[in-house]
Amino acid sequence: MVLRVYDTKTRKKRVFKSLESGKVGMYVCGITPYSKSHLGHARCYLSFDVVHRWLEYRGYEVNYVQNFTDIDDKIITVSIAENVDYTLISQRNIDEFFEVMDKMNVLRADHYPRVTQTIPEIIEMISELVKRGNAYSSKDGVYFEIDSAPEKYGQLTGQTLEMVRAGAGGRVVDTGSGKKNHRDFALWKLAKSGEPYWESPWGKGRPGWHIECSAMSLKHFGNQFDIHGGGHDLRFPHHEAEIFQSECCTGVEPVVNYWMHNGFVNINGEKMSKSLGNFWTVRDTFEKYSPLELRYALLSIPYRSPIDLTPEFLEDAAKHHQKLISAYVDSFSNEIQVDIDLASCGKSFESAMDDDFNSRGAIIEVQKVISSNRGLGVEDWLEKYAGCILGLLPSKDELLDESKRNRMAREGIAEIVEEFLVERDKARKNKDWDRADDIRDELKKMGISIEDGEDGTSWKIG
Repeated sequence: MVLRVYDTKTRKKRVFKSLESGKVGMYVCGITPYSKSHLGHARCYLSFDVVHRWLEYRGYEVNYVQNFTDIDDKIITVSIAENVDYTLISQRNIDEFFEVMDKMNVLRADHYPRVTQTIPEIIEMISELVKRGNAYSSKDGVYFEIDSAPEKYGQLTGQTLEMVRAGAGGRVVDTGSGKKNHRDFALWKLAKSGEPYWESPWGKGRPGWHIECSAMSLKHFGNQFDIHGGGHDLRFPHHEAEIFQSECCTGVEPVVNYWMHNGFVNINGEKMSKSLGNFWTVRDTFEKYSPLELRYALLSIPYRSPIDLTPEFLEDAAKHHQKLISAYVDSFSNEIQVDIDLASCGKSFESAMDDDFNSRGAIIEVQKVISSNRGLGVEDWLEKYAGCILGLLPSKDELLDESKRNRMAREGIAEIVEEFLVERDKARKNKDWDRADDIRDELKKMGISIEDGEDGTSWKIG
């Protein structure tokens, strides 16, 4: 089978071919750690976690680099508000990032470079751009001059300089800075009073946002690498700025062979935003759903598509994940022959993943398997596809311990629960819906969830 990857730059799926046979260099823009990780972060890093897993499954040796932008205006603002050093803010949120990503089974990248650890390389890169005539010094720092390489403009978004100029209508924009043109962007920002700074040929200051990722990716991969990933909102200006900087600095193009971008996260039909009051941190979500239930939900939609996290969608994903766990646990002791062609499901799963990492298509095959008569072979199949590739299974030891605890707990309260269910059944037959709902609520407070079906009412702990 052939792996095809959608490339943002060419706007089409392309057969994947790495620069070096058997090896892949992948860079994904990391967080700016000024606050706790949110669902947009979860969507991004789960998406590229699956890309990472699938490439390794396909036999590639993956060198995965994900950065931390650990110095930034927002970090400085929080540090001033809390009256602490900026490094404490960034480290606190980096630690929190690792904690929630670990809970969601996100594999660690191979390298996590930080801006503050890459200052010499950033200064060297800016110096080279100034030398080549692509950047200039000003009263407040150093800027990249867009007009020095106009042919590179809009490679990821389709915009052209002519479109921007026409829209400007000949207006002169007073930016209040030392920019020659409002489209130029900062490479080095001179420090204001009280701000953190580093020494440079242009004065005390710190890097601009865009140059940081260029310097870190080139440090780890050289002049070219295979995949650059990030959220859809990073296409412009951040990723286009990276193309300008990296290719003008090295003279080698393209700097990236495949640009990949995951879709937005919406909440009840609206883009997640603090201003709209629908902003969820990952920890907020863990209060209602387990980390792997959230993972299941976020992988249920192909990574490039927007995802709308409604309560109904999340509840449905949680139920499907619980069915997956039940099927996996049942497979430990079930010895009957499975009533499904596992090889065919495996082939369809792999075809979906080879089609631009279509996790939705892969999950459909998992659902087919767990809906069959569970039996011989299912355990290995689920561990391989739902576990190793999609990352949807906890460890077997963890599940066995939990299953044992649940069994003991179930045995201890079974008589009480059954009495409640008998009473609820009578209430429903008498159409006393209020009493039936009250009993459901009482059981929920005990940690018992119930589900009505054709064969009666079933219950479980959790």
